[in-house]
Amino acid sequence: MPVTADLSELVDKAYQDKTLTEIVDAPVSALAGVSDGDAKLLKDAFNITTVGDLGRNPYFRTASALVALTGAK
Repeated sequence: MPVTADLSELVDKAYQDKTLTEIVDAPVSALAGVSDGDAKLLKDAFNITTVGDLGRNPYFRTASALVALTGAK
């Protein structure tokens, strides 16, 4: 079943027309608000180079789950 989502506020303009697979494979700097400098820091600290790497990172997943459990936004 096809899914449609407005990603315009989540990713940079260059990635707004990409598929979800293309976004997951894109550099982490494709995310809105993540600069090239931020991307370098993520690479140096956690070896994160793509959006998918960030989403699968166990530290970020744990932190996200803890925040979700609190109901905080």
